[in-house]
Amino acid sequence: MSFRFLHTADLHLDAPLKAIALRDPDLAQEVGVATRRSFSRLIDLCIEEALDFLLIAGDLWDGSYSSTKTPRFLKQELLRLREAGIRCYLIRGNHDAMARQTGELDLPDNSHLFGRKAGTELLEIGGQQIAIHGLSFHEISAPESLLPLYPPPRPGAFNIGMMHTSLNGSPGHDNYAPCSLSDLQAQGYDYWALGHIHRRSEFKGASTIVMPGTPQGRDIGEAGETTVTLVSVGDDLSVTTEARPVACLRFERLELEISDIVDWPALLTRLDQVLRAEGRKPRDAEHLVLRLVLRGTTPLAWRITRDLDRLSEEARAFAGAAGLWIDKITPDLAAPAGEAAAGSDLPAELVRNVLQELPQDPALQAALASAAQELLRDLPPDLRDLLGEDEASLADRCQQLLTEGAPLTLAALAEGGRD
Repeated sequence: MSFRFLHTADLHLDAPLKAIALRDPDLAQEVGVATRRSFSRLIDLCIEEALDFLLIAGDLWDGSYSSTKTPRFLKQELLRLREAGIRCYLIRGNHDAMARQTGELDLPDNSHLFGRKAGTELLEIGGQQIAIHGLSFHEISAPESLLPLYPPPRPGAFNIGMMHTSLNGSPGHDNYAPCSLSDLQAQGYDYWALGHIHRRSEFKGASTIVMPGTPQGRDIGEAGETTVTLVSVGDDLSVTTEARPVACLRFERLELEISDIVDWPALLTRLDQVLRAEGRKPRDAEHLVLRLVLRGTTPLAWRITRDLDRLSEEARAFAGAAGLWIDKITPDLAAPAGEAAAGSDLPAELVRNVLQELPQDPALQAALASAAQELLRDLPPDLRDLLGEDEASLADRCQQLLTEGAPLTLAALAEGGRD
């Protein structure tokens, strides 16, 4: 008999949003509850589609961050599944291993959390036996493959393996329980329910191997559509998969060419027009968060860089009227060819000192590092890693800020001289 289930992973419930919180606290609050709301929509999907079970392949929590309300929220949602007669199977990922909630999780009787030793759960649907194999890891790192710990497939059953793994590696993700696709195929399972990498991918072969991606993006690094995977298994045990969106909030990059813009009012008019047009477009998610990238060659290049804070507020006002959010504006601009660069009318020795010598001055570097450390001490504890997690990272970031700030300093000096 055919059956259907939902596969998801990397929910990172209540993950903190440090960078967004600094730029826009209201947006951070909206994104902060998005992981919960998308999970509720995921549960709604299970119930509406009358699915047989739900698989959560790790990283339910978000590391050391904890909220006393989160375990209660999770249990309430799983109880909704129980009322609908739907079972849930979970494994712990690397972030779960760090989470205090992991030890507090008291699952309802429709749910099973696999332990640190590989186990197998059996169920039967319409005469078809299903074997679900899973393994949770209790440490934040897993440098070796976990695949040898998994049991062989059960004869006559539809075999599902649940694993949190980086596969052969992915940019931006920790190396976690690495293994190859060919090794997974050779295990003999019918379906592999993976987690860890936040982008959806699917591989067909002797086994169907799916990395569902995160169901709810949390920042611009997780832009675009995010989904869960609905899996249908036919009477002949053939596997069909379907990506379903459940996110309530979506991040996107929007590139805006402004080479034809020569004055500030025209720039604001363009922003207003573009954002109103984006707001009218249909979308699955309730909220759209945009990272605006301004490109082109314009005489406004220096002013946009100088007044980026003012421009960002203008854009947020236009976006709010259009039912959108602005995450950040990133300028990628140049002044027109032949136009004097900001600061070029200053004495050559001053320009050379500011651009070349000052960023490399040890005393200035030390002073900036000291000022940065003083600033970080005044921030809440969960924001103190913004400039790096160690002394070397802080020094590198301060050096970068010196290099990026030198042209702006020259431009400001030149502008003041003209006034």
